[in-house]
Amino acid sequence: MPLYEHVFLTRQDASAQQVEELTAQFKAIIEQMGGKVAKTEQWGVKSLSYRLRKNRKAHFTLFNIEAPSAALNEIERQQRLSEDVLRYLTVRVHEHEEGPSAMMRKVDRDRERDDRGFGFRDRDRGGFRDRDRGEHRRDRERDGRPPREGYEESFSGPATEE
Repeated sequence: MPLYEHVFLTRQDASAQQVEELTAQFKAIIEQMGGKVAKTEQWGVKSLSYRLRKNRKAHFTLFNIEAPSAALNEIERQQRLSEDVLRYLTVRVHEHEEGPSAMMRKVDRDRERDDRGFGFRDRDRGGFRDRDRGEHRRDRERDGRPPREGYEESFSGPATEE
């Protein structure tokens, strides 16, 4: 049977429970028509690049599907009829990706970065000029000005004619 990745977007004002019910409904349709859903991922509410039916955000859901094309045609027909589904996209793939999808890895990576304190939310680290980064071109001796304090004095700047 062919393999597919199917992503659909649900309205932002739909609750998480409504999204799970829609997911279960679509999953049942696929299984009823002889297919199976290998993996389901809820990516959460994400901002959209542009408004879709007056929505600026949407719930994203991913299915990894192994089903005949008739099952996919039926699920897409049901999604077109549903007022809760804003968009959907189905892509045929050669094999399903093992482990979490790229979107879930990104969420984990962002969460880990914020926990370590390297995200934008960490404001108590000081400004970027507070850190010692070594000698910079602007810190070298030029036009007779001495280098900034704390830097090596033995550096001779660019050759100048006198």
